[in-house]
Amino acid sequence: MRILIADDEAPLRHWLRRLLAERAPWIDVAGEAANGNEALDMLRALRPDAAFLDIRMPGLSGLEVAAQAGNLCRMVFVTAYDEFAVNAFEQAATDYLLKPVTPERLDRTLERLRSPMAPDAAGLMQSLLDRLEAPVASGLRWLRVGSDESTQLVDVRQVDYFKAADKYTEVHQGTSSWLVRISLSELEKQLAPDEFWRIHRSLVVRVQAIAEARRDLMGRLWVHLRDGAVPLPVSQAHACLFRRH
Repeated sequence: MRILIADDEAPLRHWLRRLLAERAPWIDVAGEAANGNEALDMLRALRPDAAFLDIRMPGLSGLEVAAQAGNLCRMVFVTAYDEFAVNAFEQAATDYLLKPVTPERLDRTLERLRSPMAPDAAGLMQSLLDRLEAPVASGLRWLRVGSDESTQLVDVRQVDYFKAADKYTEVHQGTSSWLVRISLSELEKQLAPDEFWRIHRSLVVRVQAIAEARRDLMGRLWVHLRDGAVPLPVSQAHACLFRRH
């Protein structure tokens, strides 16, 4: 079986290639793509049997690649983001892998790839793509935190605030905090805008968690949370959120 690996992070491509070599010597990695446009071109040129597509890539997303590729091959989505309804993947009879990919989870994917494709798989795939690309009015509800060995689902309606940490985001809820592998900008796109406010370039706060906004002696604006956590700074660009009308 010939496959294509598409991910914008080279270490993750190399990790998946190594896992495949260890777990499935019958697989031939026909090529690697570093972005969505390259992945689509390679799919059309190489015609592999299957493609492992990262959902978030520069240029075309993995979902857009799959939509434009049509029925060229079987698709396995690789994602660090739980907002892409896991149940939808399973109902559509395709597969997904959550980063970091583990050998045990990859084995299940390989079993599916070796199984015959259902007659209606193409229609189910298109249904899945339609569902995933449709806007979600209510916003992201659950976040998966922890690891494959110890996973916890956090209700975003209970989160106090999110803080940027390079390509990661800190999730703060009371005295608990977790690190999730998604940038704050990407996460913000999945949150309901009337429930979460960006108050600083590195901070997004849940509106219901705010007790008050208060200026200090230097005139700087700070948000105070209901649980008494450390006050959060409000940048001048976002101070308009707290002006009286």
